[in-house]
Amino acid sequence: MTNDSKFAAVLLAAGLSRRAGPANKLLRDIDGNPMIHRAAVNLLASKASAIIVVTGHEQSAVQDALAGQPISWAHNANFASGMASSIGVGIRALDTDIAGALICLADMPHIEPATFNVLIDAFDPEHGAEICVPAHQGRRGNPALFARRFFDDLCHLEGDRGGKMIIDGNPNAVVEIDTGDPGIHIDHDTMD
Repeated sequence: MTNDSKFAAVLLAAGLSRRAGPANKLLRDIDGNPMIHRAAVNLLASKASAIIVVTGHEQSAVQDALAGQPISWAHNANFASGMASSIGVGIRALDTDIAGALICLADMPHIEPATFNVLIDAFDPEHGAEICVPAHQGRRGNPALFARRFFDDLCHLEGDRGGKMIIDGNPNAVVEIDTGDPGIHIDHDTMD
């Protein structure tokens, strides 16, 4: 990896959040701010040079929750089809000079900025580290960082799934990093 490599974060904020009840969970208060705001602020404090927020369900409300933040937007009109379409929309919105992309879930607001940085720092395609995944207490979590060579694969995922299939299918390209961050396992799928 060269020192001038650029990394982007694709923050997935398009889902219907059906399991969380009638209100959009991304707008729920976490420590005084909407959940989506906290997730974005943590990414903004990282080494990611660009953040693309993929909207879908309640697009205007999600954008209002992030008003004034230095981020870019991509809208997934097909958001009801599942996470895969949002990943594709986010990846297609990236600049051509992006070396790798973090695929981040907006309902995981407890991931520390240092965790994103550890993944970026571990990225080293010349030595086989083309997919960087975090772990805590021996268990993998989110987000994952994918090299540009996997962008086309990410754009062709289908349904309500993320990049796990790509990770599992390319074990020689994967490096697992113990982050010490329990936030990589904490998501807000339900009211509980």
